[in-house]
Amino acid sequence: MTGDTSVQTSATGRLNQAIANAVVRRHRRFVGRGPTRARAFYSRDVLVVVTQNRLTQGERSLVADGRREAVRRLRQELQRAMRAELVEAVESLTGRKVLAALSTNEVDPDVAADVFVLDSCIDAGAGDVRVNELQ
Repeated sequence: MTGDTSVQTSATGRLNQAIANAVVRRHRRFVGRGPTRARAFYSRDVLVVVTQNRLTQGERSLVADGRREAVRRLRQELQRAMRAELVEAVESLTGRKVLAALSTNEVDPDVAADVFVLDSCIDAGAGDVRVNELQ
């Protein structure tokens, strides 16, 4: 029984890492730099990706100048532009259809969260196969 749990935990960890890496790559492609910290985790049919240190130097300058709302609006637009690619990556890695994708950004501190509601629970074993296929 213990062996089964460690294999499942290992598969879960690889899936979480693959999802976090996919989000960072897409962010980097759209914005020019990716977050310096990202972690993903899921429970049943809900997947959450939390990223930190996403803002560009220009955005940080705007925040320092008191223009937080302008940066938040820009980040919302960027998230909308990235949405289809993020959904595609999550669907590919999990083998589940994304029913809803929600994003929110905070600029001070520089933290963002992407939440994906899936059509069914993630099976760590199934996700592990897809992670291996994409590596």
